[in-house]
Amino acid sequence: MKSIRLLAAATVILSLVACGDSGGPAVSTVAKSSSPAAAPAPAPAKKKLGLVMKTLTNPFFIEMEKGARRAEKELGVELLVKTAAQETSIEQQIQIVEDLIAAKVDAIVIAPGDSQRLVPVLKKAATAGIKLVNIDNRLEPEAIKQAGLAAVPFISVDNEKAAYASAKSIADGAKPGTQAAILEGIRSADNARQRMEGAKRAFTENTAIKLVASESANWKIDEAHSVSKALFAKNPNIKLLFAANDMMALGALKYLQESQRSDVKVAAYDALDEAVAEVKAGRLAATVDQQAAEQGFQGVALAVRLLKGESVPEVMLIDTRLITAQSAK
Repeated sequence: MKSIRLLAAATVILSLVACGDSGGPAVSTVAKSSSPAAAPAPAPAKKKLGLVMKTLTNPFFIEMEKGARRAEKELGVELLVKTAAQETSIEQQIQIVEDLIAAKVDAIVIAPGDSQRLVPVLKKAATAGIKLVNIDNRLEPEAIKQAGLAAVPFISVDNEKAAYASAKSIADGAKPGTQAAILEGIRSADNARQRMEGAKRAFTENTAIKLVASESANWKIDEAHSVSKALFAKNPNIKLLFAANDMMALGALKYLQESQRSDVKVAAYDALDEAVAEVKAGRLAATVDQQAAEQGFQGVALAVRLLKGESVPEVMLIDTRLITAQSAK
């Protein structure tokens, strides 16, 4: 009898479990079919930009790359940095542009070593649909026109004005009969021409000064050393020297130190760390900060705007600052 009662009780319990509690959540042991989750949309591919510079042997272009890298990070693009071996390696720069065309980059930001010879290959890039931005040294507008290339946005500084200020800082107060000389950059480069003209204006507007020489040292420190040696051998009374970039100024200063000439005032251009140190030490009278990093940043930023279809200025000038012993303190 006892086993019969236990069996009956168990039957009642099972019946209650089977009926369930209508007030509680229903539980199903059968897996429900559901639609597969949609795959996340792939992130859009980053725009690919080429930055073509003259060289990385000049610290100016190292600073320019730093600014461009900052823009790469902030604007979410992919930057391919390419440089020639030297600032005079124009054929190598042309080949770099050819390689970027083959790589199908979206834009090229270029600091050309020559204002005319890069134009044909850049026309080829534009025909391939690549956006172009010109920084530092301006492409020759007439060469662009003759090639049938649309105007290329340009970012730099007022080289003539800044070079004038640098040279004027040593021209002021010159005594009658003072001789002056200029070390030029690559003569086929527009920025070299502008800096030469700015320095020439500063020297020739002072009637106490006679400009006796203007020679190219092609932006190079070693070449400036040898050119300075020849200049002073021919014109030993030179008292004022303007170098169109700091690298050439450093080469000239090396020669002046070797020849124990402490009576020559030298002014320069670029504000490299080494040159600023020479200004603070009193061996270099002045140099010009043309914000290389900002030029690099703005070059990439302008290219991104072009890729978005935005209108951009044809010319964008970055501010410069004259650095002297007083302002460098």
